[in-house]
Amino acid sequence: MTGTTLPLTEDSDPYCLPPDRAAALLADAPWRRFAVIGDSLSAGTGDPRPGYASGGWADRVVRALRRVHPDLAYANTAEVGATTARTLTDQAPRLAGFRPDLVHVPCGANDLFRAEPDYARIERDLRRVFEVAASTGARLTVFTLGRAFRLPAVPDWDHRIRTLNAVTRELSRVFGAVLVDMWDHPVNDRPDLLSADGIHFAAAGQAVLAAEVVKALAAAAGAAGARGSRS
Repeated sequence: MTGTTLPLTEDSDPYCLPPDRAAALLADAPWRRFAVIGDSLSAGTGDPRPGYASGGWADRVVRALRRVHPDLAYANTAEVGATTARTLTDQAPRLAGFRPDLVHVPCGANDLFRAEPDYARIERDLRRVFEVAASTGARLTVFTLGRAFRLPAVPDWDHRIRTLNAVTRELSRVFGAVLVDMWDHPVNDRPDLLSADGIHFAAAGQAVLAAEVVKALAAAAGAAGARGSRS
């Protein structure tokens, strides 16, 4: 008799975190003011999936942080379609007024939707976004694009993603950002990972991304605490 594999749900997904576990991982998190800027990927746009709660990755991370700090302030100004240049002019200037101690910055996905991307300009604009965000004194977070994000009509799409991810990784190193590298995460192999538009993670992917962000933040908070105890 052949067994039947049941569809994954948020409770059975090995890459998701139950709320209690996420909160426990963030027990040492110092952050009280979380800002998110950028595009639809920052916003957490995505289709629903049976068995998974609604909500983008950022809202999920906020829920986990608020189990530790119920008074956490949250501002998400991310806009669908925003390029890095538009984020820089329309969103980044608002950060100072919010006084964040944790800021998620975009990775420039919309800059790739050009006949010939200007990688020098992309790097320059992204660097400036990182600079403005870092000038608030906040800890920065960023993620790379996953390999499941594909546009078959663009022959060099894989090269574009790899090039942009390399820029993101270097800037995260320079600015000490918390990097969540989704390029080769196993979730990319799931056939139902993306929404109907073929671009955004559906709810299951949003849940996994949130879990990876929580784990990365927990590691950063733990490392900061360890350094403080030795000083």
